[in-house]
Amino acid sequence: MSLEKIFIIGLPRTATTSVCLAMLEQGFKTAHNAYTQDAFTQAQVLADTPIFCDYQLLDKHFPNSKFIYLTRDPARWIPSIRQLLQRMMVNLQRTDGGFNPYLKRCYNQVFSPLNDDNINSDEFLQQCYQRHQQGIEEYFKKRSQDLLTIDVSEEGSYLRLLAFLNIDSANAREGGFKQINIGGKVKAWQDLNNALKVESTNKGKIDKQLY
Repeated sequence: MSLEKIFIIGLPRTATTSVCLAMLEQGFKTAHNAYTQDAFTQAQVLADTPIFCDYQLLDKHFPNSKFIYLTRDPARWIPSIRQLLQRMMVNLQRTDGGFNPYLKRCYNQVFSPLNDDNINSDEFLQQCYQRHQQGIEEYFKKRSQDLLTIDVSEEGSYLRLLAFLNIDSANAREGGFKQINIGGKVKAWQDLNNALKVESTNKGKIDKQLY
């Protein structure tokens, strides 16, 4: 099967890293975050920022691509994303540095308005999740062949991923997706050593234009 790109468009804390690891194991060059043109050129699979925010634009720049939307039970996602946002808040809001501008834009757009009160509101976080989900469903409503929606905690989700990408189920990983970044930790991808892993930056530097 000839694919332009495979974009993983689930929000943070929906198992994007676990899916990226699965794609590495299937032999795909994979980037978890992409902030250079080279990352978009080299990687076959891309996830996280700016992917979950810019999927419509990416669809136009990379025609014939496939999209994987990751869902998660809100009762588990909300406390997990809250913990992440609380840790990131200062660097997301700084005007004198902090995170790179692509990451800042994506988080501030999806979780708008991003402030302490909203981070501590279950209702607000649920609305952000639903708004993102509804946007994806509306955008792909006539293109079901291009979108796979899975919850990696559900039995059979790994096999559904392989089927969507026309990969022989004989190549399925025993036990399905590997659970990583457990307990709020988000550094598993950084610590991963794999020849197919595509770095998100060029030695810490980003490009002013990505696509």
